[in-house]
Amino acid sequence: MKIDKYNQLLQDIESKTKQFTYQGYLFERGSITFIGASIVGANGIHNCFIGEVVQIGEESQGYIFGFRGEEVQIILLDTSSKVKVGDPVFRTGQALSIPAGRGLIGRIVDPTGRPIDGRGPLVTSETRLIEKIAPSVIERKPVSKPIQTGIKVVDSMIPIGKGQRELIIGDRQTGKSSILIDTIINQKDANVICIYVAIAQRASTVSSIVETLSQFGALDYTSFIVSLAEDPPSLRYLAPFSGSALAEYFAQQGKDVLIVYDDLSKHADSYRELSLLLQRPPAREAYPSDIFYLHSRLLERAGNFADSIGGGSITALPVVETYGGDISQYIPTNLISITDGQIYLEKELFNTGVRPAINVGLSVSRVGSSAQTGLMKQVSKGLRLDLSQYHDLKTFTEFGAELDKDTLYRLKRGELLVELMKQPNNQPVPLILQVFMLYAYHHHLLDEIDLTRLQEFADQMYAQLKENAPQLIEMILRADKFTEELEATGKKHMIEFIQNFKKSCIEETE
Repeated sequence: MKIDKYNQLLQDIESKTKQFTYQGYLFERGSITFIGASIVGANGIHNCFIGEVVQIGEESQGYIFGFRGEEVQIILLDTSSKVKVGDPVFRTGQALSIPAGRGLIGRIVDPTGRPIDGRGPLVTSETRLIEKIAPSVIERKPVSKPIQTGIKVVDSMIPIGKGQRELIIGDRQTGKSSILIDTIINQKDANVICIYVAIAQRASTVSSIVETLSQFGALDYTSFIVSLAEDPPSLRYLAPFSGSALAEYFAQQGKDVLIVYDDLSKHADSYRELSLLLQRPPAREAYPSDIFYLHSRLLERAGNFADSIGGGSITALPVVETYGGDISQYIPTNLISITDGQIYLEKELFNTGVRPAINVGLSVSRVGSSAQTGLMKQVSKGLRLDLSQYHDLKTFTEFGAELDKDTLYRLKRGELLVELMKQPNNQPVPLILQVFMLYAYHHHLLDEIDLTRLQEFADQMYAQLKENAPQLIEMILRADKFTEELEATGKKHMIEFIQNFKKSCIEETE
């Protein structure tokens, strides 16, 4: 009986102690037992939970990352913290969160939400948890609305829908970041909020991206979550989760959000570094065995959400880097199986001057035509087949075989299509111009245009349409398919402009 009373007394004391706070911290105190590079171990805080923020000493904070026996594994959130063995550790009872709200639009913050753009403190009182369980299936809606990238080959053959997760994959220096930048620039006046997550990037690279987006007015709807290459692995690890938390805030307000992760290869490397520092057993290529779960729980937070949780959407464009074009590597294959398709950029195409260097044969969108407008569905039919046949024929002709007229014609059409899909960086193409150019391709209206002047032709035609046929543009943007009247009007404008363009070209040569 005395033992039972003693145990009951201990339980009463423990339950009351859990509710007691001292100077804002739960009265459970531990001490630092181990110090590593941006990570520490502690004992004595037995009731903490993964993701909880702890106070270390008077100035430093940490984030509970895991457990090993009686030791609590903590990653530091302050890059300049000076933690010593024996320093006290206090629980806060608070899960790690970041500031959220419209006050972050146009701002650059680190993964903990601290401004790093030199423009003073953030103007917001909202916060969101960095780690959060993704919405369930019944809290989602089908992906049915397109998010226009302004990239002709993507919008026509590899369409992306609002709520989709489309992987950008390729070797270094093949234009992966250019895809992201063009897509963000194209969201101007589209009522889409963009979040750029830079993971272990050089400061000069981030500065260049911010400057480019600023030139096109994209800072009015873009936020930046930035971790630099020189940051500790703890901050590099948190960056994409912080970006997802901010995206979820806007999606819960009914907004459409585009979030880009540049790139998840470096995120996987940061997680591997943290895990090895914490002496966790390595698996394939020294990555921890739960690396797949890490990225799946991150990307599952994207989607097209039901009205019950706000009715917004999060479209995710993660980037992963390959080596030597090998897409069978560990991290790329993981991400391919998680996402809803991939856009593969090929080094050989890039070196031959094709921009963007997208290999249509290896690229796919599992949402497909569900994420296209009715007009784009019509004018994009058969493009993949034409392009693949051209590449096969081009390979065949390298053997020096004699070619018949039909083969030569197909080669010419293929060259026209390849040239038609080219476009410079930072110049997204409006949907109306894409539709017009693809319509002209299908109806053989571009066959006599000099390929070297195709870009000039497109620019002049779009300017002429905006000036002389604004009503036609409105009709096309509202239409779901080409009616006889719409097709006749559009074809008439196209033929007239082609004739005038040819005359001007002849006059220039004379």
